[in-house]
Amino acid sequence: MTLPEAVKIVEVGPRDGLQNEKEFVPTAIKIELINRLGAAGLRNIEAASFVSPKWVPQMADGAEVMAGIERVAGTLYSVLTPNLRGFEGAQAASADEIVIFGSASEAFSQKNINCSIAESIERFVPVAQAAQARGLRVRGSVSCALGCPYQGDVPVASVVGVVERFAALGCDEIDIADTIGVATAEQTRALFRAVTQVFPRERLSGHFHDTYGQALANIYAALLEGIEIFHASVAGLGGCPYAKGATGNVATEDVLYLMHGLGIRTGVDLSQVVAAGEFISSAIGRPNASRAGKALLARTQSAAASCA
Repeated sequence: MTLPEAVKIVEVGPRDGLQNEKEFVPTAIKIELINRLGAAGLRNIEAASFVSPKWVPQMADGAEVMAGIERVAGTLYSVLTPNLRGFEGAQAASADEIVIFGSASEAFSQKNINCSIAESIERFVPVAQAAQARGLRVRGSVSCALGCPYQGDVPVASVVGVVERFAALGCDEIDIADTIGVATAEQTRALFRAVTQVFPRERLSGHFHDTYGQALANIYAALLEGIEIFHASVAGLGGCPYAKGATGNVATEDVLYLMHGLGIRTGVDLSQVVAAGEFISSAIGRPNASRAGKALLARTQSAAASCA
């Protein structure tokens, strides 16, 4: 299969990337980050999470963040909603898309939410119905699709089963997530071959973590299977509490560098994303995990010094 001519990058840094930060990130910083990403041309941004602050205190200011951002026309601002209460918050905040989630690993589901995969997804039925009744997009995210910290390998049939359940809920898009970053390229291709048999290829996305340094290889493998939507996190923000040493989500800058090098259109200004990555890394006092971002920033600084 030939590579797609264009892809959509879903920016998950403001939500998935920041949610595990131990020190609370000021609301104004979150708003500034989202505004910078929107200005760079990213047309789908995970902006907030409407979950109990008891469980995810970093996301307690979701309503304030959504109220403070400068919305760019044509951009989808997505929020995570685990239940009807969360959905009500998302609706009040004028979210464009809600995100629901379920694991492809029975062990992960039992250990984390004490119920089966089927039971966990059944809980989202009223949420999906409420969103659809109000014209909101619904995205389903399949976690541990390519490996589990508890059971190891995850059967392809289990992933296909979760995709089918999300499809039955009416999800507009479904994410296939390598939550702990253990996938390899051929494994990725095989999984996408299977799930494209039960859900439209153009509405599937790849969400890869870079724990073993394989995220870009897996994204390329997914491209070869015709996948046109990928998740990424500016400056590689994030991490997985179940994978020691994980570097988090693949960096948006690295994904953009790959896509542009392949001649694939993204509609995103890489230089602006590099600047946004440096901004948030400095703001929260953590190293920038984007290799392309750091290299491009160093090149720009070197050129500026030469002209001084």
